[in-house]
Amino acid sequence: MARRADAAPAESGAELASRLRKRWARLEFVAVVIGAFVVLGFLHRLHAAQNPSHPGHAILSGALELVAYLLVSVPIARAWRERRTSYLWAWLREDRAPLADERDLVLREPLRELVVPATLWAGAAVVFGAVTAATDGVGSGFEHMLTITLGGITTCALIYLATERLLRPVTVRALAANPPKRPVGPGVEGRLVMAWGLASGVPLLALGLLAIGALSGEFEDARSFAIAVLTLVAAGLAAGAIATVLSARALADPIGAVRRALARVHAGDFDAQVPVDDGSEIGLLQAGFNEMASGLRERERLRDLFGRHVGEDVARRALEGGVTLGGELREVAVLFVDLVGSTALAAHQPAEEVVSLLNRFFAVVVDVVDEQGGWINKFEGDAALCVFGAPTEDPDAAGSALAAGRLLAERLRREIPELEAGIGISAGPAVAGNVGAHRRLEYTVVGDPINEAARLCELAKHEPSPILASGSTVARASSGEAKRWSLEDETTLRGRTEPTRLAVPVGVRATV
Repeated sequence: MARRADAAPAESGAELASRLRKRWARLEFVAVVIGAFVVLGFLHRLHAAQNPSHPGHAILSGALELVAYLLVSVPIARAWRERRTSYLWAWLREDRAPLADERDLVLREPLRELVVPATLWAGAAVVFGAVTAATDGVGSGFEHMLTITLGGITTCALIYLATERLLRPVTVRALAANPPKRPVGPGVEGRLVMAWGLASGVPLLALGLLAIGALSGEFEDARSFAIAVLTLVAAGLAAGAIATVLSARALADPIGAVRRALARVHAGDFDAQVPVDDGSEIGLLQAGFNEMASGLRERERLRDLFGRHVGEDVARRALEGGVTLGGELREVAVLFVDLVGSTALAAHQPAEEVVSLLNRFFAVVVDVVDEQGGWINKFEGDAALCVFGAPTEDPDAAGSALAAGRLLAERLRREIPELEAGIGISAGPAVAGNVGAHRRLEYTVVGDPINEAARLCELAKHEPSPILASGSTVARASSGEAKRWSLEDETTLRGRTEPTRLAVPVGVRATV
């Protein structure tokens, strides 16, 4: 029995070629013997029923036919196949990908394999039919020829189904880099018709011959006719069962592999692949699944990169609803964080160390903002603009921004003590949406809270408190977060005409 279709090849091409040649020879011999015995059994029962006084003559005649057929056909078939399939062993032994013509020959090999047994069975039908006609009459010769033909059809169908399964490891290698673009060889329909022929067609035709013989008076009693029918039924059941199992497994194995791979994709594993081991519609299905999985991997990679650049929420919004220029008025809170003395830092340290330090800084910022449900709108050199309440709505955007500011100041002081940063927080109405042009746009937030947060951040760099918020932001926050802040004096921020009430975390005082 061949390996499972979805098993990864673990042996070299030379090892696979050696193993398949031995199994192929055994398969060919077994198929010929089965076909010969089917013919022998049927002819024996037919002769015994028609000539009950000389059953030994029928047995001896059939046995001689069988031995003669095996002695002649098996060596010829083996030598013929070895010469015809030399191309197959060549590229396998060299452990290389097959050329285009070699690949097409592999896909057609199960069908081409039928040339040898079909020729030999046709020759046997003609030869033995003619000999029988010369000795026992034209009617008996025709019966011999037709019976041998039916046995040949049975044998050829079994050989095709078994060869197709035997060569699946070779087909996987042949199609690994170049799956089929159109069906090659008998597909699902052809295999089912073949199975039907073995399970029903051939036995029914043989039964029809028996019925014709019975109507013409060739059977002397009902018992002889019944024995002949039962013999044929037994042979038909055996051949039909083998053909049906082979056909079913030829379809079930690759479909099962695709089903298991689909389950992996459904679970989020977009690396799932199935080996393409068939040149028919099944192979097109396998190749189509691999192309789909490849497209999903590429889409997920782009989505991941898109999300890393613009934020997961913005990426999801764009993928689900599309992108259009314009925006909407939203209640947002803005946190602006900027390093102190970054220019001097860059002047006195190697660029690699500066970049490493900035990455550590931004990693803390991203972690804290994500934890509080915010979104990093942009990184600006050594600063970051963080938004709460857009694109995802937050009923307590101000409270989330204030909590993020407190946690960020604490973690920066604890985890990166060599850096100092100012943090400014503001909240209020702003327009959130896409700005730019149709060919290049950016989702951002525009409004007074951004300007105020930037001014508060600049002021915080020079104050004992590294974090400053506006009093209106604290007023917008939930009571639980608002209690953690204390209001300070008013000050007029740079570039603004109205004074701003400052707020700092409880226990910290500003010196404005």
